Amino acid sequence: MIQGLTDAMQDYLREIYKLRLEGGAATTSAIAKRMGVRPPSVTAMLKRLAALGLVEHTPYHGVELTPSGERVALEVIRHHRLLEQYLSQALGLGLDEVHSEADRLEHALSEELEERIDRSLGHPTHDPHGDPIPDAELRIAGPELRTLASLEPGDEATIRRVPGNDEDLLRYLSKRELVPGKRVKLWRVEPFGGPIVVRVGKVEHAISRELAEGIGVA
Repeated sequence: MIQGLTDAMQDYLREIYKLRLEGGAATTSAIAKRMGVRPPSVTAMLKRLAALGLVEHTPYHGVELTPSGERVALEVIRHHRLLEQYLSQALGLGLDEVHSEADRLEHALSEELEERIDRSLGHPTHDPHGDPIPDAELRIAGPELRTLASLEPGDEATIRRVPGNDEDLLRYLSKRELVPGKRVKLWRVEPFGGPIVVRVGKVEHAISRELAEGIGVA
């Protein structure tokens, strides 16, 4: 299904899927913000995608992917997250490096190489940031995580997911060992909207509540 679609078309479908998954409306303005373009460019692209039967666009009500459009979006996500896991697991790239590299490679990945990477990694279910990887049938696990912000003081949990596309943020989290697989304890919550203080081992870190909402734990 990806064959014959431009890289930009694939990127639009992926971001529409993510917006819907996050519970937001895939409006023209929301898509424009994600893609870093102006709304008229989004409108033009949505017309092209609708003509191909990949989206359904109702003015003022946002965009929905058709079943065909969703399959393309999931295929692109599978390529990207498999590549991130390969770059991390096989080549040792850091959390802050894999996203941009995978972005450059995801559209060029053949189905044959995708299968070989998947097999060589032992069919991973999650990428280095903790996001689920769609399987070969494009089935994807639903989110089953709490947020770090939902913990109460004294609660302990293991980090399972961190935001995956901000390199500066990932360097910040990596330096503080707030990465998937690390055990953390919510130490205290500062009053009046102040930061959340977490402990990793014997080291305390204060992070914003907004950031804590983006970190998944189990």
